Amino acid sequence: MNNAVNDGGGAGVWSATGFRPGTKAGADVGPGAGSPSGTPGGADGEIWSGCWVAERLGVELVGDEGLGELLGLALRRNPKRAHLLVSHVLGKHIPQSPAVVYGYGFALGLRVRDLLGEDEARRAVVLGYAETATGLGHSVADGVGLAPCLHSTRRPVEGVAQAGGFEESHSHATSHLLLPENPGLLAGDGPLVLVDDEFSTGNTVLNTIRDLHERHPRDRYVIVALVDMRSAADLGRLDDFARETGARVDLVTAASGTVRLPEGVLEKGQALVARYESEAEAPEPAEAQGEVQPVRPALRVELEWPAGIPDGGRHGFTPEHRVRLEGALPAMAARIAEALPSDACRVLVLGFEELMYAPLRLGVALEKLTDAEVRYSTTTRSPVLAVDDPGYAIRTRLVFPAHDNPADGPGERYAYNVAGAGFDAVVAVVDSTADTPELHAPDGLLARLSAHTPSVLLAVVPSYAPARPSTVPPTESSTERRSMLPEPLRGPDFSSYASDEVGWLLQDLSDTKLEAPTEEREEAIQSGGAHYAESLPVEYQPSDAYQELFHNALAVSATRIAQAVGVVTETVLAERSPRPVLVSLARAGTPVGVLMRRWAQHRHGLDLPHYAVSIVRGRGIDANALRWLAAHHDPADIVFVDGWTGKGAITRELAQAVEEFEASDGITGFDPEIAVLADPGSCVRTYGTREDFLIPSACLNSTVSGLISRTVLRADLVGEHDYHGAKFYRELATADVSVAFLDAVSDRFDSVDEAVDAQVKELLATDRSPTWEGWAAVERISEEYGIHDVNLVKPGVGEATRVLLRRVPWKILARAGAGADLDHVRLLAEQRGVPVEEVAELPYTCVGLIHPKYTRGATGADGKAVTV
Repeated sequence: MNNAVNDGGGAGVWSATGFRPGTKAGADVGPGAGSPSGTPGGADGEIWSGCWVAERLGVELVGDEGLGELLGLALRRNPKRAHLLVSHVLGKHIPQSPAVVYGYGFALGLRVRDLLGEDEARRAVVLGYAETATGLGHSVADGVGLAPCLHSTRRPVEGVAQAGGFEESHSHATSHLLLPENPGLLAGDGPLVLVDDEFSTGNTVLNTIRDLHERHPRDRYVIVALVDMRSAADLGRLDDFARETGARVDLVTAASGTVRLPEGVLEKGQALVARYESEAEAPEPAEAQGEVQPVRPALRVELEWPAGIPDGGRHGFTPEHRVRLEGALPAMAARIAEALPSDACRVLVLGFEELMYAPLRLGVALEKLTDAEVRYSTTTRSPVLAVDDPGYAIRTRLVFPAHDNPADGPGERYAYNVAGAGFDAVVAVVDSTADTPELHAPDGLLARLSAHTPSVLLAVVPSYAPARPSTVPPTESSTERRSMLPEPLRGPDFSSYASDEVGWLLQDLSDTKLEAPTEEREEAIQSGGAHYAESLPVEYQPSDAYQELFHNALAVSATRIAQAVGVVTETVLAERSPRPVLVSLARAGTPVGVLMRRWAQHRHGLDLPHYAVSIVRGRGIDANALRWLAAHHDPADIVFVDGWTGKGAITRELAQAVEEFEASDGITGFDPEIAVLADPGSCVRTYGTREDFLIPSACLNSTVSGLISRTVLRADLVGEHDYHGAKFYRELATADVSVAFLDAVSDRFDSVDEAVDAQVKELLATDRSPTWEGWAAVERISEEYGIHDVNLVKPGVGEATRVLLRRVPWKILARAGAGADLDHVRLLAEQRGVPVEEVAELPYTCVGLIHPKYTRGATGADGKAVTV
């Protein structure tokens, strides 16, 4: 076993007479977090918060010089252990700066990541102990950065199967449940990181490891604690376990020591507790309980907690959840800050039992926003004697009834060191399960708090409801089908993109004749005789004048596009996943996917996977491509990417297709929300811009998309176990500008870094809910122009361009005063004899109208539209 601890700057004894320097034999010293500023602990002549207990019972702490700054002592009524080690940096019993509390856990997590290395850290799972170490475990997981976390719980949840359990022998409430939403979280063979506030005997950890090791053996465990307080008799137990199992066990702590207990201390401690409780006329005098002051109702603060983010680690919390929460925290903290009294100088953020992480992170964010002194602690089940003495760790105690309908029945709950602490405001943070009438009752927590602070705020975090398991388990045939799917096609064999830029989950139909004259295709499509994806239009080859227009447009808009690429990528990283798997919708989405991948490399050094898949309006997404993705990546990491939105048809198509796929295959976790470069139709939440401007990749067909055709889905070519098809136009290589387009935009990345940061910060704090105003505009235009088919109305510069390139256009509607963004549209319209009609009020820069009720009689002999 590897034992890594922090010596805190020396060693010695903490006792009733203060700190005595000395040498602690056998300490293996390593790096750790520094001591918090302003915490009691005996440094610089301050009174150590364990003196009262040490003086009366003869208890001593022996160990690192910083040990007394981390721990104080108190007494509790417990038949197994009378003394209680009270942490100054845990945020449970003693209000502390949220940044200090979070910083200790995060620093321990960084050390775990260094110990494991990135590859092993990515395979690890962090497990914290309820109730005291739920926030600490979560903070450690944040420091590790790459691992999901889970915490044990004493709250059973209907419909969630138990994946394990264990006993905590010295605790007042011993049974721990493990209730991960994904049972596979504990079934892997990567390192298991177990986090507790103190490592006292090793019983709890050994009970956990033995239970889980019997179910899912693994090769490595890491134990993390703020303090290692094992006695000499307990020091060898983990080594024994490591020898028995052959597993490696490492220990990472912030400080190390032990507790010296004189003979008979348990009986003396119990007698002392009984005497003081009797003298205090237990549980508290009425004045201390706050019953002599009128109850003021708490002010409720609406946090607007992000949908789908768990309230903590009870059912598991992934790095992707953390990234999304990081993006939402500033806005939630700002809502709290706005609700605080303007003259509040000292504020407490008070968490609730196992709900420690969410209020801690809110406290950290609030601390950054306000000039007030912010402190953080949580309520607890643990009964501890309160003694108002500076040498005792628990000065005051508030008692109130449990308010979350606990499974073990009603009982008392406690908030320590809140009464008399001079807080101008207390922000109570509970989950929605605990927002009950008992919370608001005259003897409830909020009433108790109101007696000791002028202002009580209530913030409720929605209790996370785990998804029900799929009722359609994967069949043996579907599993076999996934394993037989071919690997993605890559350049230069398929497409002109480099092999690492994108993998195409398509089949190569390059040798198949698929092109048909535009007029024939339009007639077949509108008559219902064929689907648009069953053939390909003849590739339009641009004139010299049109190609020059493309290059000019690219030179003008490259910076604008680079900024949009940066914004959408940073938004994905902040809200969706720290290491997303980009899946672009071929083919308009593919250049954007490549650019997003390049931005992630440029800004973060990330090498993101990127694949292109086919989606067909009216037919859905390629299910075989989804099966391949699910077999090779976590569906939760998949981020679908497209170029732009028009009226939002593909957005709706994808949502429906994913729902159908989950029902048919039993594979869940795909998020159908698309990330796009431009969202002029207000159809999605994740976008680079909502302006409707010229994206030069929309000006061309395959020659700006890796020389790949649009995708094909035809029954005689695409079988049940095949990917959708596409062609690689190798013969157009001399006209290919695909890589030139990417390079022109990528070259502008450095120049837009600051603008991207500013815009992302603004967007993350903005309500970006889709309004679908584009869809409403299309419906209106369809009726006004007598088309009566929204599929023939193509809004936005990109869609209008594609109408001119691939369909039989009828009219182009242009917003009055639109400038250079429409130069290429006007040129194409002139070449095809299509009228451009200026419209005073148009939500898009332009809209393309496909010829309604098309027959070949609607065009002249030269293929141009006939105008009437």
